[in-house]
Amino acid sequence: MNRAVNPPELPRPSGFSHAIQAGNTVYLAGQIGDGETLAEQFDSAAASLLVALKAAGGTSDDLVSLQVFVTDVREYRAAMRELGDVWRKHFGRHYPAMGLFGVTELFDPRAKVELMGVAVLSA
Repeated sequence: MNRAVNPPELPRPSGFSHAIQAGNTVYLAGQIGDGETLAEQFDSAAASLLVALKAAGGTSDDLVSLQVFVTDVREYRAAMRELGDVWRKHFGRHYPAMGLFGVTELFDPRAKVELMGVAVLSA
């Protein structure tokens, strides 16, 4: 049985769910963040992704896949040091399977990055 997870700490979804739990697998919807820089937005988006995951009963260690969508791959490369600090803040030394995708734009025109993931909850 599938269960929609929409924690009250995140904006109310319209036409989607922040997470869907199917058995012990959690599919996490794309999250964008606030801020001016890509690193600030990544920080906020990661926090939101983890809010959804926690509401489904998981932790960052349960994340098995992460897709990172950015509107400027060069800007992402230039921010690698800052992004590393942000990564460790949210995920420590846990590195799931990942993909980085350069896209022309995201739904919110101010967004520079969107994170989408899959987690498998520990027994």
